[in-house]
Amino acid sequence: MSEPPRTAPDPRAADRHAMVEEVARYDRRASAEMGRPGLSPAVLGALGRTPRHLFVPADLQTVAYANNPLPIGHGQTISQPYIVALMTGLLETSPGDTVLEVGTGSGYQAAVLAEMGVIVHSIEIVPALARRARRDLAVAGYADRVTVHEGDGYAGLPDLAPFDGVIVTAAPDHVPAPLLAQLAPGSRLVIPVGASGGHQDLLVVTRDEDGAVRRERVTGVRFVPLTRDAGR
Repeated sequence: MSEPPRTAPDPRAADRHAMVEEVARYDRRASAEMGRPGLSPAVLGALGRTPRHLFVPADLQTVAYANNPLPIGHGQTISQPYIVALMTGLLETSPGDTVLEVGTGSGYQAAVLAEMGVIVHSIEIVPALARRARRDLAVAGYADRVTVHEGDGYAGLPDLAPFDGVIVTAAPDHVPAPLLAQLAPGSRLVIPVGASGGHQDLLVVTRDEDGAVRRERVTGVRFVPLTRDAGR
């Protein structure tokens, strides 16, 4: 009887495991302070399967699994893994859902969402970042689950709406009405809102089945500002 084919060991598996352990420890403290349930095993599992090192610049790959944000060029960052996990959990998606992401950046948040079993449509306004994220997502094996669109994410993707969740990875100074309008009933918009250059509030905005809108502040965060198309 022939032996099954052997797969090459993952040289980054230990680094990812250590990152997930650090995120879990960080979450225990943070969730207690916020008075919220901790991250679910599903979210932590998705974080542990996503190859973050494929979404950072080559010169930063040695620190890819630190629980810190990192620069990715064009004035943008790849978010801290804990914040990625927190926002993923706050969406409360189910496998098979379709999610709109505003601000593709590196593509890492979209990849984590894909690991949760959802289909992601992501918008990036910086063409060079969109092209790089599209390439890196394909290399990492997510091309069938994540579609990267170029454009002004403030307007969303009305032709593909409604969405089972909307996540925004840059901070406007208010909740964009077009994104709220593209939420399916019972779904959630997770978004940092506040002035640029300072701290913002991470909000969960829920559209109830009857159309009523509820807003909940989760915690303070710090994101780059949401870039708009100057012609709009």
